[in-house]
Amino acid sequence: MHGNATLRYDDVALLSVASVLPTRITTSDAIEERLGGALSQLRLKPGLLRRVAGVNERRNWADGESSDEATITAGRDALAQAGVDPSQIGLLINTSVTRKHLEPSVAVRLHHGPGLPTSAINFDVANACLGFINGMTLAAGMIQSGQIDYAIIVNGEDADEIQVNTVERLNRGGLDRNGFMSEFASLTLGSGSAAAVLGRASAHPEGHRIIGGVTRAATQFHELCVGSVDGMFTDAKALLKGGLALVVDAWREAQSTFSWSSMNRYITHQVSSVHTNAIVKAVGLDRRRVPVTFPHLGNVGPASIPITLAAEQATLQKDDRVLLMGVGSGLNTSMLELAW
Repeated sequence: MHGNATLRYDDVALLSVASVLPTRITTSDAIEERLGGALSQLRLKPGLLRRVAGVNERRNWADGESSDEATITAGRDALAQAGVDPSQIGLLINTSVTRKHLEPSVAVRLHHGPGLPTSAINFDVANACLGFINGMTLAAGMIQSGQIDYAIIVNGEDADEIQVNTVERLNRGGLDRNGFMSEFASLTLGSGSAAAVLGRASAHPEGHRIIGGVTRAATQFHELCVGSVDGMFTDAKALLKGGLALVVDAWREAQSTFSWSSMNRYITHQVSSVHTNAIVKAVGLDRRRVPVTFPHLGNVGPASIPITLAAEQATLQKDDRVLLMGVGSGLNTSMLELAW
């Protein structure tokens, strides 16, 4: 069952990846202090976020900062690192979950900010936490086919509004433990921005080749995690079970095309210690090769994979094999191999 969801590329490379993080740090203890009444009423012990999710703190945008401006900065940094002039970009894909309005697209502001040419296609791609990998896949296909020479994939997330709304609602009371835990995931979210530039491998031998990957869906689980700025409501146990089954199926199916059991680094979507440990165990990953950023950044949605990759790039060596892995609400999973 390979079809269109198993992809290979022979002339596409990741040229750069950059991130910009907020300066304001919000500890899990601080969030739980704001939830003191609700936790006490439900007899939940302090340290829940650290103990259950492994999230000690996360970043939030400070006064004078914003996800849009940070994303524009990340884009400029990625272009500079790649040595690509903005005028050469043929495609910008914004993959953010965060959006202040329905129209116009978030992409138009991020296209305008770094001064991309009028000839550069720009649009949003929304697919929960898989958006960045989906954006890379779309751009790689357009580069491979000769439609464009360069693409920039961007993402900026702002968790403030959903967390403020969630804390206010939980503090009103009237919920049992199950109701409280259905909103628990909102409290683990963090903010941040990232960008990546893709181009032709033949024109950039210094780049990191995009080998290919797989995408699989289990959309019968589309109601297990539903979110908006008002709140995110999750059936955590069912979501984890369904997500793991999907990852294992996709992993096993991919082995006939790829061999991913001995990668140098596995860059997974950063959700929590529970999810990371479950995926490591389910497909037999070497835990030492799975870096984590969720303890100090929380779950930054689709930005978490490029942010983690940007943090790891200084330790990667030429020809290292890197696998990007993610599961997004819906459910969907994507895996994309890079040759560093």
